[in-house]
Amino acid sequence: MMMQFRTKEEQVADFLREGIISGRFARGARLKQQEIADLLKTSITPVREALKLLAAEGYVLGDSYRGAVVAPFDLDASSEVLSLRILLESQLVRGAAEKVTAAEIAELKVLSSEFATAYEAGDNEAARAANYRFHHRLFEIAAMPQTLHFVQILWARYPFDLINRLKGRVGRAADEHDELLAALIAGDAAGAMLATRQHIEAGFQELRSSLQDADSKGKVEKYP
Repeated sequence: MMMQFRTKEEQVADFLREGIISGRFARGARLKQQEIADLLKTSITPVREALKLLAAEGYVLGDSYRGAVVAPFDLDASSEVLSLRILLESQLVRGAAEKVTAAEIAELKVLSSEFATAYEAGDNEAARAANYRFHHRLFEIAAMPQTLHFVQILWARYPFDLINRLKGRVGRAADEHDELLAALIAGDAAGAMLATRQHIEAGFQELRSSLQDADSKGKVEKYP
């Protein structure tokens, strides 16, 4: 399957989505257009347009001309977002399982390996970024752009940063990726969908248990 052409603003937007989800750009941090443009060696215009797109999706707040701020999490909405993620991402995985080629399986293996390697090196930010690339590429294969668009909106509202801070969570996620890939290689769409559901639910359940434990000890951390 050929990769779809992306405009400069779409490329900048995807770079920023990955950065926000991985924690490279912290919740509440101000995104400065010129700094981003310099980093990506591009002009201000695609950065400005990318920030408008991300504001519409809920990743950032504020006026792109005066500066955008990475949006805070809404933990109260996370349970609803969880259900929507399971529904939509399961559909994307089913679509991917029906279309995936041997070359795309090899590509996904490389991305999964990058995730595991970053984790083993203790670079959790790089691991979270690789995790984003793995899932995004997998969902692209489904060729369901509208569904993927809504999933990206849900990702803006989901506490990935909090989940991936949990001790050992990144390593467990790597094992869950292996289960998902094994189902894809076997052509088992139902198994891939089940692995996706369990992967999403596991992270959320671990976060909920962690927060409940911290609350019982009076040690709930305040997040932006």
